[in-house]
Amino acid sequence: MFDLLFETSWEVCNKVGGIYAVLSTKAKTLQQQHKDKVIFIGPDIWTKDNESPFFIESKSLLSDWKVKARFPERMTVRVGRWNIPGKPIAILVDFKSLFQYKNELYGKMWEHYKVDSLHAYGDYDEACTFAYGSALVIESLVNFKKYSGKKVIAHFDEWTTAMGLLYVKTYLPQVATVFTTHATSIGRSICGNGKPLYDYMRGYNGDQMAGELNMESKHSLEKAAAQNADAFTTVSNVTARECEQLLERKPIVTPNGFELNFVPKGAKYNESRAIAREKLLKVASALTGEKYDDDTFLLATSGRCEFRNKGLDIGIDALNVVRYELNKTQTSHRKILAFITVPGWTDAPRADLVEAIDKGESNTPLFDPIITHSIHNFDSDNIYGKLNYLGLRNENHDKVKVIYVPSYLNGNDGIFNMSYYDLLIGFDLTIFPSYYEPWGYTPLESVAFAVPTITTDLAGFGQWVAESLGMESKKSGVEVIHRTDSNYSNTVMTVAQSIMNVFALKPAEWHKMSRTAQKTAKLALWSNFIKYYDIAYSQALEAANKR
Repeated sequence: MFDLLFETSWEVCNKVGGIYAVLSTKAKTLQQQHKDKVIFIGPDIWTKDNESPFFIESKSLLSDWKVKARFPERMTVRVGRWNIPGKPIAILVDFKSLFQYKNELYGKMWEHYKVDSLHAYGDYDEACTFAYGSALVIESLVNFKKYSGKKVIAHFDEWTTAMGLLYVKTYLPQVATVFTTHATSIGRSICGNGKPLYDYMRGYNGDQMAGELNMESKHSLEKAAAQNADAFTTVSNVTARECEQLLERKPIVTPNGFELNFVPKGAKYNESRAIAREKLLKVASALTGEKYDDDTFLLATSGRCEFRNKGLDIGIDALNVVRYELNKTQTSHRKILAFITVPGWTDAPRADLVEAIDKGESNTPLFDPIITHSIHNFDSDNIYGKLNYLGLRNENHDKVKVIYVPSYLNGNDGIFNMSYYDLLIGFDLTIFPSYYEPWGYTPLESVAFAVPTITTDLAGFGQWVAESLGMESKKSGVEVIHRTDSNYSNTVMTVAQSIMNVFALKPAEWHKMSRTAQKTAKLALWSNFIKYYDIAYSQALEAANKR
């Protein structure tokens, strides 16, 4: 199909958010199908004292090109492999020296595509100079004799790389271009400002809203890339509707897949699950001063700290409803332990909790027994504030305990010292009642680890499950809840009831649901979804061929 594919993203060898999961899992399938014909390009934001744990530099890869490559003064590149399954070629670009050229670049992009960089602020300049540097790498490699006359595709992810796509479009017309919007900048801003996105979607004009929300530069750049790319894609039908309305071009839907190589199998799975549960119960016991039985129901939610968009508000309200209902019931002593693993403005692991964990069992709750790490903004953190407002303080009589983990679970957080995946395997249920979620890797990761999950049909993954398998968890291990702009209270009650339904399952029933969840994950493998990218790549090459 192609001789060379470049894919550029801020999250290549740089684990920031969901796009890292998309690219790092997709890479394995691309490598299997197109061995070393795929080159990922990412930012070189690392130092000798803080090297990327995901990048393995190589002196031999592309060495003939590197010797002859010429870039603007002080712009440098490093070539190596991305340390993920498949180990694809990666080029990291040190773009800092390119800031001096940004005004000239912005002028050309206004002239050619009417990109308004005048109102830029925040991370706009950094993103655009990285994208420019990435485009220079592509230009250099394409013009190198080894790649001249080849079928080349340049794929750019998110508005942060859009300036690179427009540069390639302008100066390398023989290269096919693909642009992927994982979430429109203006759609995310509409939601982030508390405005209803879905009920009024047909009434929104992207340009108008960009002016109202001070998003002119990012929006105009993203819109220009979407409209000028040879192929434009997005990750779900939910976001496709958003793109068509706000960016004024209908995209190809390329659903996000996953790989199961992260998931232990057989006896190793059971061992890993037991280790995770032991750690979760031990931390909870040290924090709250209670002993938890082995059959304690462990529940989790996780993701980026977007309180409304990720449905964290609904999740906490639903747990409060469950607490009220279970506290009324005296028929069972079984408890629910709910962990909110959402990184906040973390200060440090709590020293008193570390000490309590080291000592073992404790009969006395720690001061503030709802949070595992100290944070800088106790007075303004939405999760911490809501837990206190609702009185979710882990009182001794409560059958629902909620523990806030405001730290990245990367294996060295100071409390758990286990990765998110290593802990995820120990849960009985996860909840992700999202409001704005273009795809939703967290529920997909959950079912991949055979943990049933609850999500909504406003999440791309939830919508895909609903369309493919229905909305009830019996068929998929995924409970998909209908959510709109105007049914908040109903969604809270439905999530609460869904939690209680899974909580009430007998062990054999839960294991059946767990196996069903993992079957759903197998339907969402990249080997099944990569065909949608093939459609986009074919469209892009056809358009480039006509030039």
